[in-house]
This record gives sequence, structure tokens and C-alpha cells, in this order.
Amino acid sequence: MKILANDGISAAGQQALENAGYTVITDKVAQDDIPNYLNTEGVEILLVRSATTARAALIDACPNLKLIGRGGVGMDNIDVSYAREKGITVINTPASSSQSVAELVMGHLFAISRFMHDSFKHMEHGDFSTLKKNYGKGVELRGKTIGILGFGRIGQSLASYALGAGMHVVPITHSEKEFEIPVLIGNGTQVLVKLQSATMCNETLGLLDYLSIHVPKQSNGSAVIGASEFSAMKKGIRLVNAARGGVIDEQALLDALANGTVAAAALDVFNNEPNPDQRLISHPNIACTPHIGAATNEAQDRIGEELAELIIGQFGRF
Repeated sequence: MKILANDGISAAGQQALENAGYTVITDKVAQDDIPNYLNTEGVEILLVRSATTARAALIDACPNLKLIGRGGVGMDNIDVSYAREKGITVINTPASSSQSVAELVMGHLFAISRFMHDSFKHMEHGDFSTLKKNYGKGVELRGKTIGILGFGRIGQSLASYALGAGMHVVPITHSEKEFEIPVLIGNGTQVLVKLQSATMCNETLGLLDYLSIHVPKQSNGSAVIGASEFSAMKKGIRLVNAARGGVIDEQALLDALANGTVAAAALDVFNNEPNPDQRLISHPNIACTPHIGAATNEAQDRIGEELAELIIGQFGRF
């Protein structure tokens, strides 16, 4: 059985599949050429990350396609419902990248609290004394309140790190729930912390010093955080989006930065990838990374291995 891993797959995942009798092709095929390639080469499984899309036209053009796998969590680059209507299995790997995304968010939280992102840009050519003065009013994470909007695997992993940093954590969910979060202290020591969630309302938003967003892209394309939500936030809030482009209204974010509601923001995802709004990239109070939440060696190994396990579980060994 042939597999095209069009956006790549870890060596560990590829080895597991090949050991089970699958042929794994890692050639990068241009988007428009994928249907012809799959049909010509007899490929029955297509694996993608975020770069390759699997829309209805591709699905219709590939009658032998049996499975589409997304290496990662979000599947907005796949017409999932349509594929399943056509009898194609669609899988993703939600368990594999949670820790990597959470660690990136923590890095951003530290960076935008201490002006690190802007300092990195200016240290080479800037005046040392001036920069020291400019960056002299940082804030500490310990004791601050962070809201985590979306409390699935990634949100809970972030909560564990934030608790370890001494932050007060407020899970934000559709309905109020209680969670028990394991916090790994180190040297094999783990403690369990109970958290009570809150719903996203003006009262909740007004309590937060930080907000990290971990919800999927909305089916209707609407933003989850827009002008009305920003107007309810505490002045000086800092926020991070490592979920999906479009869940924050980018113009509303720029307006909130301009009027002082938002002190700083960090974005790993953007509306118009791979060509994001340059006003975001160049803004001194926005830290930007190029959609690298799951881009660690460890996460990619786990993603490849999880894909292999799911595929072998579906089709067996040969």
C-alpha cells in the first residue's frame, strides 16, 4: 500500500510504516499535481501537515484514495466531512504536539513580558543604555492570572506549565467544569491541581492579565476574539494565539494595541499564511513566529509514530 507524505514525515514514523509493509513516498508534489500523481502512482493514503490541502476537487479526482492523515491537530486544510461522505478515513494526531505548543506559548509569555522579542531585533545596532531604559518596565508571570480559552490537550498542557510558573490559571470553556491538572515538578515528582473553569464573558475577560487561545478555526470563519471582547479586557492584558489564524480579528488586535488595552501580543498563526499582514510582523509590541507550535524534533517523532499507529490499526500489516 502506497503512502504519499507530501509535507514530510519523521524518520521514526516512516520506519514504522515501512516495517509494516507500506511504501512511503516523501517526494514534495505541487498542490495542483497531487491528483495526477496519486492516480498515476497508485497512492491510496495521503499524509499532509499545514502546507498541503485536501479539498473536495482533489477528493473527487482520486477515486482510489482511502485515507487522509493530518500530522497535527487542526484539519481546516482538509474537507473532512466531504471526505468521510465519500468513504475516506480522515485522521489527525491530537495527542502528539500538545507539549511542544504549550512550551512555545510559555516562551512567548516570557518574551512579551520582558520585551525580549523587541530587544532581539535592536541589540545589534541599538544604543545599549537607551535600550536598557526602554525595556526597564517588564512584568513577572508569577502571581498573574492567565485565561486559557479552549481547554483540550494543548490548553491543559499549557495550564500545567503555567501553574509551575506560579500563575493563577482560569480555564475558559463553554460551561463551567472542574479539571484536575498534573504538574510535573521534576525529579519524578508530580502534583495534581484542581481548577474550576469559567465561561467567556465580560466578567471573566476583565479578570485576566494574560490570555492564551487554543480553539479551532470557526466553521463560519468568524473571529472568537474581536472588538467587543477586547473592550471587555483589563487594560494592559497580554495575549498569545498559537491556535489558528482567524480566531483573532487582526485589525481589532491592532486597534487594541493602539489604544493601550493590549500591552503586547504573540502570534504563531495568521490570517493570510504564508504572507501575513506586515503591520503585525513589524509591530514593536507583537512577537511573531512562523507557525512553529509543533516544530520540535520530539513532537515530529510523536506525530509520525501516531500516524503510523493509526494507519496500521486501520489497514493492518503486509
